[in-house]
Amino acid sequence: MNIVPVILSGGSGSRLWPQSRSLHPKQFLPLVNKRSMLQNTVARLEGFIEFAKPMLIANEEHRFLAAEQFRQMGIEASAIILEPVGRNTAPAVALAAIKALSDYKEDSILLVLAADHVINDEQAFRHAVESAVSAARDGKLVTFGIVPSHPETGYGYIKSRCQSEDSVQALAVEEFVEKPDQATAEQYLISGDYYWNSGMFMFKASRYLEELKQFRPDILAACEKAIAVEHPDLDFVRLDEAAFKACPCDSIDYAVMEKTQDAVVIPLAAGWSDVGSWSSLWDVAEKDDLGNAISGDVILYDTQNTYVRSEKKLVATVGVHDLIITESDDAILVASKDQDQNVKKIVEQLKAAGRPEAKLHRKVYRPWGAYDSIDSGERYQVKRITVKPGAQLSLQKHHHRAEHWIVVKGTALVTNGDQEILLTENQSTYIPVGVIHRLANPGKLELELIEVQSGAYLGEDDIVRYEDSYGRIREEP
Repeated sequence: MNIVPVILSGGSGSRLWPQSRSLHPKQFLPLVNKRSMLQNTVARLEGFIEFAKPMLIANEEHRFLAAEQFRQMGIEASAIILEPVGRNTAPAVALAAIKALSDYKEDSILLVLAADHVINDEQAFRHAVESAVSAARDGKLVTFGIVPSHPETGYGYIKSRCQSEDSVQALAVEEFVEKPDQATAEQYLISGDYYWNSGMFMFKASRYLEELKQFRPDILAACEKAIAVEHPDLDFVRLDEAAFKACPCDSIDYAVMEKTQDAVVIPLAAGWSDVGSWSSLWDVAEKDDLGNAISGDVILYDTQNTYVRSEKKLVATVGVHDLIITESDDAILVASKDQDQNVKKIVEQLKAAGRPEAKLHRKVYRPWGAYDSIDSGERYQVKRITVKPGAQLSLQKHHHRAEHWIVVKGTALVTNGDQEILLTENQSTYIPVGVIHRLANPGKLELELIEVQSGAYLGEDDIVRYEDSYGRIREEP
């Protein structure tokens, strides 16, 4: 029986702003090491011989980020299913189950994982997963319960009779409970009968759909309709947008796990964190003798229990404690560590004001490469553009801006109106307003150029596409 890892990658990570943005959220960021959170999740699966290729459920807006991160690892996904809107975990896993039953000749076991978890003890994780397989084969719906290390109020809990710490076996679930207050969390820890709800699961695809049909047939019907006619698009599986938008929103816990009679929990003590905030990232980071965790170019003096992250600039601290300080390409956050849950309030204000810092970084990734907005002012904007070998931008024109392109590194094949020009280092071309053009990299090395835009309107939506290698003709850029 196949075991299909299903990675859920739909979150926005607003509490990890300014690094995490809605169009480049935390699961695609290298927050704990040089790999992104998603890449760490995929790498964690290496060595499970019986596993099939992983399946990813992602937001449609993140599709090229996801595909590129798989490509960087040299790993092929069995499918990247694109959700046009978020509908929580119960529909997402239903899509994966339907897809698995369609793709494989026999029933499959699904291992459902979040794309943004930290697991420090991968051997313990592997042992727990292997212990869950037999229960899943027997028709049980397995959840992984984190053995609590402290009275945490930010997680839901699973109650079951606790076994010895050396025993990893499936235990019957007595109940799921909501996030407790501090006093209740302390009682849970003392009792030894409660685990943190990790949001990781294992079960047969058929069993999950059977239980979903019993308890939430409306969700199952909507998902079956949405994926009935797949729309393959490059590496992606697109859904029927109207059908999926009509799907009710619910979690696996509420829709199935709290109602089924076949829920079991596998205890997991593996240095787990869902990295939902900066303080949780501080929790899992390596610290100095004064409790400080740093990343990047940082100098500390008389500083204690503080998380400091630098990406572009030197960050220095003097005489501070219990703070979160993080610097990105276009924003700086300073927060009290016990208030970091309210970082999302800043994001809400940015969205209300229509500010781009809520959605994008200064550097924006595209399927062909990336651009970095170096400078801007009235009627001008300067970008550093990089194009991957063999990639090309869409054939396009602009109504309100002209562009100058100067090649810094590599070779550019430029369509400029009726001309096709090959440019190398230190050569340039000018594209007037309204002229159809395209930029391509015919070489084997990355192309780097500087683009200077000038005109009355410089928004990214001033673009008319005629041809595109990435299916974006009818989309905004």
